[in-house]
Amino acid sequence: MHIGLSLPQYGRLADPRLCAPVATAAEKIGYDSLWVGDRLLVATEPQSRYPGGDGTAPAEHRSFLDPLTLLTVAAGATRHARLGTSTLNALWHPPALLARTLTTLDLVSGGRLDVGIGLGWSKDEYQAVGVPWEGRGARLEETLDVLESVWSEGEVVSHRGRLWTVPPSVVRAKPVQRPKPPLLLGGFGPESLARVGRRADGWLGVGLPVPVLEHMWQTVRRHAVDAGRDPDALRLVLRINPVVTVDPVPQEQVPRRGTVDQLAAYLATAVRTLGAEPLIDPHFTAQDPDGYLDTALALHDRLRHRTD
Repeated sequence: MHIGLSLPQYGRLADPRLCAPVATAAEKIGYDSLWVGDRLLVATEPQSRYPGGDGTAPAEHRSFLDPLTLLTVAAGATRHARLGTSTLNALWHPPALLARTLTTLDLVSGGRLDVGIGLGWSKDEYQAVGVPWEGRGARLEETLDVLESVWSEGEVVSHRGRLWTVPPSVVRAKPVQRPKPPLLLGGFGPESLARVGRRADGWLGVGLPVPVLEHMWQTVRRHAVDAGRDPDALRLVLRINPVVTVDPVPQEQVPRRGTVDQLAAYLATAVRTLGAEPLIDPHFTAQDPDGYLDTALALHDRLRHRTD
């Protein structure tokens, strides 16, 4: 079983000095991968509702460090753990520049990068970076086209699309992983799930009831079959952002809240039912770096025990 851990990145843990020691400790605990998210700002008068809870963005998101910078730090502090984004708002970046950055990160890490991409939910963030909110799906499709062109085997690459043109050009820097780093996509709508099945290497899920996740996962797999792809080759990375409690909570609150046993039971069910790769994010429960690693250790060991 493959288990991932979020790196300290936001809220009270948005301290760049924590990244390297936590990454090193997590690898020693036995975590197989380390992950970052992507948040630019929290608008004081938001145009979009946060997708969860009462629609208000968590206070922790008001302080958020750059994801790719932290992964670069983690690459130097670890030797084996994979490094992933869950999720990177790729549309904020010109795709040719993003391809170069991700290529460099894959080279720096020795071929350990997982590229997880999402569309985001905040109109304010799109406005701040000067990217149109409308047409995000088509923009993502062409972004993926540009990434694949730049990452292709050929020394001379090019792309001509509706949004971007890359003239025939020599690009010799290529990712270690061939034909490209694994590409994982987020999203829960019909078009997003179809896109995962058509052209991604996996889906980035979140802590929903397992039957709901199973329905979405089967939709992804069905689209993979329709596209002539092997559904069994797809990965499901399942992220939870829990508040860990001392006493058991009602089952309908899991995995948003719960004891270590309740959270481990939820993830173990997702592993058995869906083949999920758990991704644990302790930001909402840890008060300090020691608490972060204590939570990481407890959940890792309990989950390993439940699935051995």
